Amino acid sequence: MRPKPFVPEVLDGDQRYVQDKTDGLVWHQCEYRTLYADTDRSQVVYHANYLRYFELGRASLMRDTAYSYRQIEENGYIYPVIEIGATYYSPLHYDDVIFIHTRPSKLERVRLQFDYLITHEKTHEIICKGFTRHCAINASGIPVEVDEKTAHLWRIFPK
Repeated sequence: MRPKPFVPEVLDGDQRYVQDKTDGLVWHQCEYRTLYADTDRSQVVYHANYLRYFELGRASLMRDTAYSYRQIEENGYIYPVIEIGATYYSPLHYDDVIFIHTRPSKLERVRLQFDYLITHEKTHEIICKGFTRHCAINASGIPVEVDEKTAHLWRIFPK
C-alpha cells in the first residue's frame, strides 16, 4: 500500500522546516546522501540504516530548534530508545539524496516520541515512515520526568 502524497512547502522562508500541504503538519528537514556503506549485497540501503537516518533527523531537529542532545546529556538526562517502528515503501540506492523529515510527536511525563518521513530529494516520494519512542532516565538509569529543555522543544516547534 502506498502512502498518501507528501507535498512539502518551505515554512516562512526557513529551509529547515517544511509544511505538508496535504495535512498541514510541519516537519524539520535535513538532507543526506546515501553512502555505498549504507547498502547491502542487493545494492539497496540496508533496512537497519534507516534507524541511523532517524537519529540524524532527531539530532538535527534538536540542534536546530532548541538544544543539542549533547547539552541534554550534560545536564544528566539520557533518552534511550524503547520502541521503534518503520514502514518501508520504496528502496534507496547508493548516492540517492534524501530528506529526513522529523517532528516531535508525543510528550508524556517520562516518555516522548519523534515521527519521521524519509523522502527522495527529486520526487518527494515517501520512502519510509517511522517513529522512535524514548524514556527519560538519569545517569544512574532511573526513569525520571522529561527535562525542561527537552519539553521546551515540544512547546516551540512550529505548529
